[in-house]
Amino acid sequence: MVRDISAEIEKLTAIASERSVKARVIQPEKIVVSQWVRFKCRYGCKGYGKHFGCPPYAPAPAETRRMVDEYSIGLLLRFDGVPGRGSFGPDDIPDDFHDWFRDLILWVNGTVHMLEKTAFYDGYYKAFGFGGYPCIYCEHQHCVAEESPGVVDESMRRKCRHMDKVRPSMEAAGMDVFATARNAGWTLETIPCKDQEYGKIIHSDVHSIGLVMIE
Repeated sequence: MVRDISAEIEKLTAIASERSVKARVIQPEKIVVSQWVRFKCRYGCKGYGKHFGCPPYAPAPAETRRMVDEYSIGLLLRFDGVPGRGSFGPDDIPDDFHDWFRDLILWVNGTVHMLEKTAFYDGYYKAFGFGGYPCIYCEHQHCVAEESPGVVDESMRRKCRHMDKVRPSMEAAGMDVFATARNAGWTLETIPCKDQEYGKIIHSDVHSIGLVMIE
């Protein structure tokens, strides 16, 4: 069992590298949490209320800030590109693009889950991950949250088909991903969309971010 934190960081970084993922240590004070981030989810995102890793099921910013401050160290992850898609442009992206990005979402959230689980079984029992994007573990099915009519309620989470894997995305929990990445030395830019049409990004130079709090 690995109990030296520097050795654990080295181990997790090596696992990330094997999955073509960059990793950098980050302290909780460098993780930016803001109220405005949730407004971006609530107003403008087509995934709002449709996935258990998204608002309103995800923790509120105040909860996230308190939780992150209980840690001393985390590992910020950077994913470059979109697996299985090569170079693409806006005309290649379907209007319903969630499933089109399936391999990317699984790469991000699967890696976060793997690193969290590895740290946990190495004795870092506080390990907890934050992924990115709306969850897509329910292959060929909509999330239970999207399938269920009526009131959007936290109690529906008990019906989740993948409770063991689903984690909130960073943005869903109120984290400013751009500012947090910048604090780790990575500069992210928004990607313009063709005719400002939602989802029709003009190039495939996509960078995604995940986070695993360790101890």
